[in-house]
Amino acid sequence: MSTKMQTLKDLRQKYGPIPNFNTYYKKNLSNLNKLALWITDNVGSMGFFIIVLVWTVSWLGWNTLAPDNLRFDPFPGFVLWLFISNVIQIFLMPLLMIGQNMQSAHADARAEADFEVNKKSEAEIEAILEHLEHQSQLILEILNNIQNKKSE
Repeated sequence: MSTKMQTLKDLRQKYGPIPNFNTYYKKNLSNLNKLALWITDNVGSMGFFIIVLVWTVSWLGWNTLAPDNLRFDPFPGFVLWLFISNVIQIFLMPLLMIGQNMQSAHADARAEADFEVNKKSEAEIEAILEHLEHQSQLILEILNNIQNKKSE
């Protein structure tokens, strides 16, 4: 045979070690991107939703149902609170979308890493199959030689 079969050493030299894209991704985030991800992870949770819901219901309930002398934010005030909460939501939506875009980019990087692993695995499997084919041919040649010697 004139073709050189790939060895495991050849494959390792060709493909090298597989990098951890999660570590690479996290190291290359700017501080603003880390902040956006932190906001996305924390604000986009049920815990945060429950905190905002309880706070809003408590605020509005106290200022609507408490005795007049104990209310700290009477009638026109809770309208201001609703306005402020809507402004907060308007600012949070783009931040959440930014965080989701970064998480999507991270998922794309992981998919690319998976593809590289799959390519390396395919090359290793091909090398194993080449070796098995070569061994099968050698076994057949040995058997043919043995049969030829017996028939002589």
